[in-house]
Amino acid sequence: MTTESVTGHLKLKLFERPNFDGQTWEVTESTPSIQERFLCREIHSCKVHEGPCVFFEHPNYRGRQYLLEKGEYRRHTEWGAMHPTVGSIRQITTDI
Repeated sequence: MTTESVTGHLKLKLFERPNFDGQTWEVTESTPSIQERFLCREIHSCKVHEGPCVFFEHPNYRGRQYLLEKGEYRRHTEWGAMHPTVGSIRQITTDI
């Protein structure tokens, strides 16, 4: 029996303000530090075009975790966060 890793594609659009407003950033891979890569700490809305992924409250995949599946999130509260702080994003992969 062989095991192969299946990597789903990741494609997100992040927005600095609610309702898909303000500056935008595209993410296509796991990102250990949002602040270092995009010079921002808060993500107020996002569109997950291909996923799913996990948002982490702190850099290096630490802190509270939020699972985001394909869809639109107009406010950070729609993915379950109390605050819009996103420190890192990890792509979800599966092994079969």
